[in-house]
Amino acid sequence: MSNPKYFKFSEEIVDILVAKTQSQNRHFFRLLVAYYLSKVTSMMRCNIETRDRGVIPVNSYVLNLMPSGTGKGFSTNIMEEDIIDGFRLKFLHHVLPGESNAELLQIAARRQSINPNLTSDEAMSEVQKEYDALGTLAFSFDSGTAPAVKQMRLKLLMSNAGSMNLELDEVGSNLTSNVEMLNTFLELYDVGKVKQKLTKNTSDNKRGEELIGKTPTNLMLFGTPTKLLDGGKTEEEFKQMLETGYARRMLFGYTNTLNDFKKQTAEELYDALTATNIVKDTLRISQVITNLADRNKFNTVLTLTKEDTIHLLNYKIKCEDRASKLKMQEDIKKAELSHRYYKALKLAGAYAFVEGSKDINKTHLDAAIQLVEDSGKHFNRIINKEGSYARLARYIADVGKELTQVDLLEELPFYRGAEAQKKDMLSLAVAWGYKNNIIIRKSYIDDIEFLSGEALKETNLDKIQVAYSTDITKDFEGATTKFSRLHELVSVPGYHYTAHNFLDKYRTSEKAIPGFNLLILDIDGECSLDSAKELLSEYKVLFATTKRHTAKQNRFRIIFPMSHYLKLKPRDYSKFMENVFNWLPFECDTATKDIARKWMSHEGAYHYNDGELIDATLFIPQTKKAIEQEQKILDAQGMGNMERWFAARIEVGNRATMLIRYGFMLMDNGYPIDAISNKLITFNDQITDPISQEEIHSKIMRSIDKKILQKENK
Repeated sequence: MSNPKYFKFSEEIVDILVAKTQSQNRHFFRLLVAYYLSKVTSMMRCNIETRDRGVIPVNSYVLNLMPSGTGKGFSTNIMEEDIIDGFRLKFLHHVLPGESNAELLQIAARRQSINPNLTSDEAMSEVQKEYDALGTLAFSFDSGTAPAVKQMRLKLLMSNAGSMNLELDEVGSNLTSNVEMLNTFLELYDVGKVKQKLTKNTSDNKRGEELIGKTPTNLMLFGTPTKLLDGGKTEEEFKQMLETGYARRMLFGYTNTLNDFKKQTAEELYDALTATNIVKDTLRISQVITNLADRNKFNTVLTLTKEDTIHLLNYKIKCEDRASKLKMQEDIKKAELSHRYYKALKLAGAYAFVEGSKDINKTHLDAAIQLVEDSGKHFNRIINKEGSYARLARYIADVGKELTQVDLLEELPFYRGAEAQKKDMLSLAVAWGYKNNIIIRKSYIDDIEFLSGEALKETNLDKIQVAYSTDITKDFEGATTKFSRLHELVSVPGYHYTAHNFLDKYRTSEKAIPGFNLLILDIDGECSLDSAKELLSEYKVLFATTKRHTAKQNRFRIIFPMSHYLKLKPRDYSKFMENVFNWLPFECDTATKDIARKWMSHEGAYHYNDGELIDATLFIPQTKKAIEQEQKILDAQGMGNMERWFAARIEVGNRATMLIRYGFMLMDNGYPIDAISNKLITFNDQITDPISQEEIHSKIMRSIDKKILQKENK
């Protein structure tokens, strides 16, 4: 549906394109319409008289990217055959001949004045012959060379009418072969001028008269995003084009999905395509544009009032202010943003001309600014598009199977180059995945590297997965529950529960369905409940006592909701749990590493602790994080689990605090005062930048003595 923020006449055409293509990508159509309106306007040599830049032509450069099958070709055909074809015919058969004849007569008169020996007929015959030798004026073209562009420009100068309109389809495939021509168009954008190339004058190649003048140019680059933004040489070439000036000159559209089409039956589609109002609107709009091919409208010069100029300059200042806040290395974004006002001015000129106005007013400017701002958002999407390493990481995660290097080479066009380049890309993919919840694992069979990946979903605390049954083996019913209500299952009698679901509801390792977001541990007297609560105080966790729990021999369950939902096979799950055991500050029942492990509910005490979710990615086997975690444990050899736990948390400024907490843990676990002192001294000697023994005795031990006395006096 039309949006009043945009140019009304343009929106009417967009409505037609939406109806006929059944695509909802209005931004793509708005840019398409903007290009064709600018094309029509520049063919009529409409100019804008500015107070700061002099006279500038109306023209536009557009990059419009959409996947195949999204209506790109169909919408272009509608514009050319149904909307502007009447203008094309009238321009070529009426406007162009009249304007070109008048200009050729002037050129002939100038030559006769320079060479009095020429008669007017001879001068005109000579000029006409040169003009005809330049070929027929192309209304638009889809390829060419730089010399051909300059030849066409000479034709336009001799005609003093028309514009050069390059419409390059599938730009990703054709970019490299058209670089030279695109460089020429880069120079022509601002005012339609290009410096003449000096060539040797020979019998076969004679330098002709240099004609001074401006020739407007329009550029439409179509294509599919995947071919242009391929992560390889083509994308690199394209980015260089943006850096050298196309970023500030172009309007941008970037769509990479196919989900913008209406789902309709054949009958509904037929009705939409043949609707009476659509046919009438198309004919009406086509006639409006056809009527623009009028010699009375030729060479229209648009002006701006002081008030409207100030309005545009305010937009310019705002854009430049926004650009100044970007980082130094974001030059390409700065260039695009700071020149938006200029693109908006040229587009507003097209809107004014089509509307039949002699002035560019605030309505034209605001509509153009709106489209330019939309373009800027699409430009930033292009610039910020994930690199090839990110696409590699996502591919490994999404493909759902183990991959070899051969698989990657066959399936990914951007995974190319020397072995070192591919190795670097894979390393970057692993590192990128590391920070974006994509886990990439490496394994080796007969020296062949296998890669597998998984895109992790963050755990929803309102959807904690469990399965439960009154039977020890069968009828395990899968369910989700809020973590805050998990005690209702674990602390009522009569149920067996697990963190996994099972095929046929039958609890065996073979029938375990990969996928869990709950980490459950059994503590059988190796650590007191109070100590566990203290040690794990930074985490969200549920503590629940078991049937064998006593005051002297604490037996309890520790249940963590994990940061992410993981899908691990039985072998990987077992290794995952081993990594958890090695990380913990105390011993626990290692039988819990069985993927089909079940726990018995018990009507005991329970306690929730609030804190952060435990980072499950630390323990996934064959991943970068897990390897780093294992290395930390190796580096801390000689320390017990608890010592290693506290050592990992010691930072500048908290050494004394962590040593006191360590001493309290020893006290809670029954160590006598002398043993606590000795273990504190030993532990202190193992940490980086230890405190003095004097401070241990005067400060640390004094705090522990005080706590022991308080405990004894209770």
